[in-house]
Amino acid sequence: MEERVMDVVPGLAGIPAAESAISFIDGKNGILEYRGIPINELAEKSSFLETSYLLLYDKLPTVDEYDRFTRDITYHTRLKLKILRMMEYLPENGHPMDYLQSVTSAMGMYYPARDTLDEEVRYWSIIRLIAKMPTIVAACHRLRHGDEPIKPDNALSFAENFYYMLFEKTPDKTTGRLLDVMFMLHADHTMNASTFSARVVGSTLADPYTVVSAAIGTLSGPLHGGANEAVIRMFEEIGSKDKVRGYIEEKLEKKEKIMGVGHRVYKTKDPRAIILQSYAHRIFKEGSSDMKLLEIAEEVETIVNEKLAHKGLYPNVDFYSGVIFHALGIPQDLFTPIFAMARVSGWLAHWLEQLKMNRIYRPDQKYVGLREQSYIPIEERK
Repeated sequence: MEERVMDVVPGLAGIPAAESAISFIDGKNGILEYRGIPINELAEKSSFLETSYLLLYDKLPTVDEYDRFTRDITYHTRLKLKILRMMEYLPENGHPMDYLQSVTSAMGMYYPARDTLDEEVRYWSIIRLIAKMPTIVAACHRLRHGDEPIKPDNALSFAENFYYMLFEKTPDKTTGRLLDVMFMLHADHTMNASTFSARVVGSTLADPYTVVSAAIGTLSGPLHGGANEAVIRMFEEIGSKDKVRGYIEEKLEKKEKIMGVGHRVYKTKDPRAIILQSYAHRIFKEGSSDMKLLEIAEEVETIVNEKLAHKGLYPNVDFYSGVIFHALGIPQDLFTPIFAMARVSGWLAHWLEQLKMNRIYRPDQKYVGLREQSYIPIEERK
């Protein structure tokens, strides 16, 4: 039989791994849609929980559906005492992403969900994962700093409650709305590495806590999550608007990467970056340190457009998200966990979609090693 010749595509770049109706990207024209609705329209008119419902169930909810969904999430935000005690014994120098992955995995033991084909099991798993991840992130932050976790406040919105659990104060409406928009913008983004992980693990019929834990682990890698932390460090290193040109030109001469610039899919400015830049101008006060950070960011964008636009390299979502998180007082090591909090809706939407027409992922490989070798006794080996 003639041996099959296979071409290897590193990273499976451009290879469709599944059919999906969840989100759509037109990278040439800078378009992102969730279930066909443009992201800028959702950011203007919707909320994170309504957008989550849209991603999960392929439609905007009715009043009754939305009321039930938000009510169920609101009343499942607390963590079991044993989970909190487990978190207390995790190393204080551990990264919050490690906390989040560990606790998410452990939740599967407290809320068994092995029958992934049961609709009730799926629904309550989705509710618990969306509801409890902000509580885990906030509790992790406080425990690592020697503070007691703050119980959720059911009278607050999803985004407001997260802010409250972090800082023990209720945010103003502008801050709450901005956080909610941030969550929406990060909720899904087609077949990225963490979403692919979620679908691969889901295809084995593993429980949803394992699915999400695997996706969190994938997102924790510096080539996927964490770029917004690096962007802020770059802006702080630059220091002032007048030093931007020299800094960027030196980076380009050394062929070093400009953080927050360029995207595997977008060949124009990321539509999420456009929305975040607009919000940044609404919330930053003239003369504030955050306004100076925004000025540095926009000057970097100007120079980058001048130098790199011909290569299709423009600011991505990380370019402005870090600036906004910084302005809200959120520590840099929480940037990626917050990304995960928002993306859990997308991961679970892809998990549900995978289960509809499931076939376990079993890719092939191209073997390039030795063949037909003889075993050498240990005393004869050199």
